[in-house]
Amino acid sequence: MPIRRLREFLDSHEVKYFVVSHSPAYTAQEIAASAHVPGKELAKTVMVTINGKMAMVVLPASMQLDLERLRSICGTRDAGLAGEQEFAVLFPECEIGAMPPFGNLYGIDVYVAEELEDDDDIAFNAGSHTELVRLAYRDFKRLVNPKVLDLCMK
Repeated sequence: MPIRRLREFLDSHEVKYFVVSHSPAYTAQEIAASAHVPGKELAKTVMVTINGKMAMVVLPASMQLDLERLRSICGTRDAGLAGEQEFAVLFPECEIGAMPPFGNLYGIDVYVAEELEDDDDIAFNAGSHTELVRLAYRDFKRLVNPKVLDLCMK
C-alpha cells in the first residue's frame, strides 16, 4: 500500500492527519474536484533535476512552476523538469505522478512555493491516484524542512 510508509512516518511524529479517498484522478484539477479540496490547498509535486540531482518542487495545484526563476534562485542553467523514467525508480511504492511531497523520506531535496505558506492545511497525493493526505502545513514544514521560495509563475 503506497501510503503505508507515509502513515508510519506521520504516526511516529504524532502528526494529526486525514486520509481522503476519492475516485481515480490524475490532474490537479480532477483531484481537487474529486476530493472536494480547494485548488490553492491542494499541493502538487513536480520532479526536477538541478545540476543533475533529483529534487521535488511543491506548488499549489492551481499554479505553475517558473523554471527560469528556479534556475535563477539555484544559480544554474542546469535545472529542468525530470522525466517519469528518471524518477519512477525512486518511488517504487508510489504510482507514477502521485508521490507525496516528503522528499526527506527518499533522500531528495524539497523546494516549496511560498504561496503554500498562506494556508493552514496542505493536501497532497499519498502515493496513489485515489488517496490524499491532509494535515497542518506547519507539521509538513516541520517534518520536511523544505526550502521555501518564490517559484510560481505570476
